[in-house]
Parts: sequence; structure tokens; C-alpha cells
Amino acid sequence: MQVHAVQRADDPRLSDYRGLTDVALRRRIEPAGGLYIAESAKVIARAVRAGHRPRSVLVQEKWLGDVAELVGDSDVPVYVVPAEVAEAVTGFAVHRGALAAMHRPPLRPVAEVVAGARLVLVLEDIVDHTNVGAAFRSAAALGAGAVLVAPRCADPLYRRSVRVSMGTVFQVPWTRLPEWEEARGILHAAGFTIAALALADGAVPLDEFAARRPERVALALGAEGDGLSRQALQAADTVVTIPMAGGVDSLNVAAAGAVALWALSRGGR
Repeated sequence: MQVHAVQRADDPRLSDYRGLTDVALRRRIEPAGGLYIAESAKVIARAVRAGHRPRSVLVQEKWLGDVAELVGDSDVPVYVVPAEVAEAVTGFAVHRGALAAMHRPPLRPVAEVVAGARLVLVLEDIVDHTNVGAAFRSAAALGAGAVLVAPRCADPLYRRSVRVSMGTVFQVPWTRLPEWEEARGILHAAGFTIAALALADGAVPLDEFAARRPERVALALGAEGDGLSRQALQAADTVVTIPMAGGVDSLNVAAAGAVALWALSRGGR
């Protein structure tokens, strides 16, 4: 383990960690630089177990022992900083033990990611990282074999998405879909029925669809408020809705996804 004590927030070796609270900045920097930020020793450990490689680690001295177990004898640089330096660099009080700049693994082809799945979650243009992370957590807990994210969906490897997912973004296979015109053909070729979860005239109630669910289902969820796009609804083989009571017309997208995954994973039992 290569340990380096760093005392200045403007040290160029800490550039990967600069401005972590600036979402617009990180959207540009992280994918372009081929990296993402993992926060906390637990999340870093899950990423490493999934085969992801750290580029460097930022840690305060009291947590250095935890990081030593993760890094081992590798040549990954570990930057040990005072609490005030960590906060000045990142923009927030770092209290979860450690941060790691991780090499971003290449995205796999859609057909490869869904090859063994019977139930797949599709996230279209969900820009809230909290909802993306929550959707991954539901996917892991409720039996989805993969998650597919549309081109304009928020990054599942963004720090907040990873944290909210409890690290399940490293557990559930995922990749990005192309636009719907192409994505529809890929999913159909893999044997999936595309079910759009939406409010629409003639939509099939979820319990009815679950009772006679096809062998392989790709469940599509849309952004909070706007819902699924016209292109997504046109690509779908069926539109499914969750019946509501109490004058409520819809659920939060992550909650709706959890309800639908639970019903479909039971297969109508």
C-alpha cells in the first residue's frame, strides 16, 4: 500500500475528488475521465468484490486501517488527509471513512447483460440519482436479473446513486440501452415482452398482468412527473398500471417499481 500524507486542498493529486457536490461538474468529469467515486469502506469493498479497480483512495488517518484491508499490497495510492482538507476538496464533511476514485468498467452489450434474466427493469430518463439508487436496491431485493438505463437516465455509478442503492449497483448487472427504436428490437430478439408502467386508457391492472405474465418481462419506468415518453409507450407490448385508492393517482417512481417487481417476481402466485 502506497500511503501519501497530503496537507493541502489544492494538491493536484486530489483532483479526482474535487467538487463532489457539484452534480453538473461530476456529470462531465467522471464519465469522461473513466472514473466514478465510491463512498465508504463498505461500498468500496463491494465494488472491489465486483471486480472494479481503485485508481486512488482518499482517507482520514483514523480509518486508514479499514482501507489497508481493501487495498492490500497493491500499488494504489492512498492519500491520507486531515478532515478539513477532505471537506475543502470534496465540498462536504467526509464522515463515511473513505472515498475511492474507481476505474469505470466498460459497458457490456444489452444482449449479454440480459441473457440469463427473466425479469428486467428499464429506467427511462430518470434524472434523480436517489430514485435510480432506490430502483437498483429494489431490483436486487425483488428478483430482477438486470437493470437497463436509457441514454438520458442518471448515472447509476454517481456517488449518491451508489450510496442509496446500498452498493447493489455492483450486484445487479446493468448497462445502457440505445434509443427505443433500436432497443425494442434488441429486447424482442432476446424474448422479452416490454411492459410499460404508466397511467393510460386501457392499461392492464398489475395483478392481472402478473397472473398471466410472459416468460420474460422488461418492465419500463419513466421519470418522476413526466412518466414514460411517447417513444417508450409506442415500443411497449402492453401498458400496465397499479390500481390506486384514496384519490392518489400515482406513486413515487422508485416505490412504483418496487410494487411492480414484487408482483411480477411472484408471477401471479
